[in-house]
Amino acid sequence: MKTVELEKIEFPPEKSYKVFSPRLRNRFYWHYHPEIELVYVEADAGIRHVGRHISTYTRSDLVLIGGNLPHLNFDYRLRNDYHQIVVQLRTDFLGKAIDIAPELNDIAKLFHNARHGIAFFGETKEEVAQMLYRMDGLPAIDQLLLLINIFETLAITSEGQELNPGDQQPESSILKDNIRMGEVYKYIDAHYDKEPDVNVIAKKVHLTTAAFCRYFKKQTNITFTAFVNQYRIERAKNLLMQGRNVSETCWAVGLDSLSYFNKLFKSLVGQNPSEFKGRYT
Repeated sequence: MKTVELEKIEFPPEKSYKVFSPRLRNRFYWHYHPEIELVYVEADAGIRHVGRHISTYTRSDLVLIGGNLPHLNFDYRLRNDYHQIVVQLRTDFLGKAIDIAPELNDIAKLFHNARHGIAFFGETKEEVAQMLYRMDGLPAIDQLLLLINIFETLAITSEGQELNPGDQQPESSILKDNIRMGEVYKYIDAHYDKEPDVNVIAKKVHLTTAAFCRYFKKQTNITFTAFVNQYRIERAKNLLMQGRNVSETCWAVGLDSLSYFNKLFKSLVGQNPSEFKGRYT
């Protein structure tokens, strides 16, 4: 059982960072790596899954991901065209300077907080997106200086949200839980539109059903059934933003009662599916 993958990142020998535009939308790539990563994606609507946090993004997303924090590729299941810029940093990015240079204190704190995953919004997201686009074609030293400017901008902004606040696992348990929860997430993603069976997934991760239910609630703070319904509604939001009508969306996420779908959607989102769809289409 190994469904969380260690991404082995190779860097150009002359650079302390890597900038590229991956395209993996047909692959469920639940993975981690020791390197810090900044992801910017432009798409009509997508899934953001970082650590224990699952939500949707609309039109664009900007997320800083700390080392060894598992995450799903941000282009998973995107239907329409999209653009993505990913920046990955060597684990010794900026060397000892980040620990001793007072000018880099804000960035050092940002990198420390990135272990929770941070999503950025508002003017900060727009400003950083423009800087990321400007990196293309610049000489390496100018790219590096612009990258430091980007991280300083992210470090001092108030337009950021930690995705896994207070998540402090012991190092010895992180990989084991990442592997086990990766198996759970993969199962839910493959079966949310049917009837996910808690007994089946408990067996897959080698726990009794009762032990699995306790473990899952400890990991996510909600029950397995509640999590599946939350996942269904996040997928429903994604489908509605891509133009599906309410009835189609209801059936597509595995619910056979339109009235229950409307009730569940409103309880989790704060508005009914038609109202939500009207905001984005």
